[in-house]
Amino acid sequence: QVKLVESGGGLVQAGGSLRLSCAASGRTFSNYAMGWFRQAPGKEREFVAAISWSGANTYYADSIKGRFTISRDDAKNTVYLQMNSLKPEDTALYYCASPHESRATVRQAWYRYEYWGQGTQVTVSS
Repeated sequence: QVKLVESGGGLVQAGGSLRLSCAASGRTFSNYAMGWFRQAPGKEREFVAAISWSGANTYYADSIKGRFTISRDDAKNTVYLQMNSLKPEDTALYYCASPHESRATVRQAWYRYEYWGQGTQVTVSS
């Protein structure tokens, strides 16, 4: 079955950086778009970034544009989220996700994503 496992979260000071990883297994990784979402306590799940199955297209939430970069390494079946200039408001549980359909175009609509990881916690101190 499809499995997504996030890693790389932690505690960092404001202005610092972290790189999240999401390792995928269970199907041909290169055929599927990938996305990152986050959820802070008491808040709704929020789209962060997405990358197309080919890697040619990336999409970002306005709140993180210019600070975060999504990328993928199909040889390693892994998608990354490089987070720079972190702010306390970036504190959340970060999830990676992937749609059911091969070569589908998905962006910020969470309901288009079928598979989700367990999440990795990012905490940014002020």
